[in-house]
Amino acid sequence: MTDALREKLIEAGRVLVSEDQGDYVAGHITVRLPDDPNRFLMKAACIGLEEMTRDNIITVNIEGEKVGGTMPRHNEVYIHSEVLRARPDIQSVIHTHPAHAVAFSSLGVPLKPISNDSVVFAEGVPVFSETTDLIVDQARGKAVAKCLGGHGALLLRNHGIVTAGRTIEEAVFLAIKLEKACRLQLMAETAGGPKLFVKDEDLKAKGQRAGRSDTRKNVFNYLVRRWYCAHCNGDVPAQYRATPETIDASGYKAG
Repeated sequence: MTDALREKLIEAGRVLVSEDQGDYVAGHITVRLPDDPNRFLMKAACIGLEEMTRDNIITVNIEGEKVGGTMPRHNEVYIHSEVLRARPDIQSVIHTHPAHAVAFSSLGVPLKPISNDSVVFAEGVPVFSETTDLIVDQARGKAVAKCLGGHGALLLRNHGIVTAGRTIEEAVFLAIKLEKACRLQLMAETAGGPKLFVKDEDLKAKGQRAGRSDTRKNVFNYLVRRWYCAHCNGDVPAQYRATPETIDASGYKAG
């Protein structure tokens, strides 16, 4: 199980960078260990998200202490440890610095339902504004977790984003969708501000479709395939190939 999680964490890092969420060696992703919920796997410091391997991923406990691995630990580990402590339902946490989300957070305006991407966040996206600096101690980590509450994502003002998922796929999906939603609203704000929004009667249905676990899994697997097509001549691992066995069609009607 741990080996499989390491592999999925590696693929998640590649996907995030392919979606312009890389920031050199900054940014990090974690996943809770299912047999020890007070420990989690984490991308190490000093490497890019796409450079994770089985050997350089580290293990950290809920206090933010490295307990396994040889590579250094990120100073912002407390984003992950405190969100995972506060949210037993969450298995994976991501913190990145996507450009459009950072720019959008400086506007001081709420994210509005103007696109298929933003309807994922119809219940709102909290903004953490206690500091614009790094989150390098438990107190600040706890404050981030409190701001996140029961949401799946938040904006760190002038800093970046945090997403929290019940799976790695969900955390990645939310990170990608939040950045796209911010980019589209920035475009609308540049053109004079959005005037038309997703209709209220459509908002719930569209949000539910975007929130389906099969949607998030299929998007993640597609992005993994795209990475392999770009970097490995399409030699995709079997579990990510587009076959009747790997495609999750549980949310689609037959016929």
